[in-house]
Amino acid sequence: MSSTPRGGKGAHIWRKPDGAPVSCTEKIKVLNQNYGEIRQLVQDALDDAVLMGCSETQVKDIYRQLLEELHSAYPEQED
Repeated sequence: MSSTPRGGKGAHIWRKPDGAPVSCTEKIKVLNQNYGEIRQLVQDALDDAVLMGCSETQVKDIYRQLLEELHSAYPEQED
C-alpha cells in the first residue's frame, strides 16, 4: 500500500491508522503544505552539508535516524 508516487514526488495519499485514505480536503491541504515545507528545509540542509564537505549519504542516514526517533505527542486518532 504505497502512499506516494514513484520517486516520492507528486500527490500523496495520506492514510489513517486503519489504512483508509484521509478524505477531508482541508486536512489533505495542510498535510501537503507541511510536506512541502519540510522537504524544502531538508533539501536546503542537505545542500548546506554537502557544500561544507559532508558525505551526502551519511547526512541522509542521520536525517533518516532523526525521523525514526520522532514520536507524536498525541495518540493516533480513531474514527
